[in-house]
Amino acid sequence: MTNPILLDIPSQLETERLLLRAPHRTGDGNIVNQAIRASFNELKAWLPFAQKLPAVEETEINLRNAYINFLKRESFRFLIFHRKTNVFIGTISLQGIHWGIPKGEIGYWINSKFGGNGYMTEAVKAVTDFGLEQLEFKRVEIRCESTNLKSRAISEKLGYELEGILRKEDLSADGSRVTDTCIYSIIS
Repeated sequence: MTNPILLDIPSQLETERLLLRAPHRTGDGNIVNQAIRASFNELKAWLPFAQKLPAVEETEINLRNAYINFLKRESFRFLIFHRKTNVFIGTISLQGIHWGIPKGEIGYWINSKFGGNGYMTEAVKAVTDFGLEQLEFKRVEIRCESTNLKSRAISEKLGYELEGILRKEDLSADGSRVTDTCIYSIIS
């Protein structure tokens, strides 16, 4: 296999309604931080990073590190924007990449005020297609807590197969209880 660093990876993907782009612009941290703050109560239930409100500087550092990982081909984080309004909607990543197989896992979150419009389903489909078609992955996974019904619904709507539920496998986002993890996959 070609060294992944030599792969020509697009820094943005487009769908009918969305623009997904790598977090490479100064000021992205402020936009993302505002969305985290606006959606904090919803994000806190599912995401370990959202247990405390980050400072804008922390979010900017996180995004710059994500872009470094993008360039190193270790993970691919995209910021999701509405194509017509350029309003920030959320983030999606292809992470946990194993180039030897090759495979990866999709992770995502949405600004709560944009939930229920199918935006995340559209973004997950775009990143799934990116993984399977452009990167020629053999497998793409989505892992989520068994009680995260919205993430489960996205996986199922897009044809991901529930391979199993790992019982008492992980901790809740706040670390207070043991949870079950659903593993969904789609293969080429």
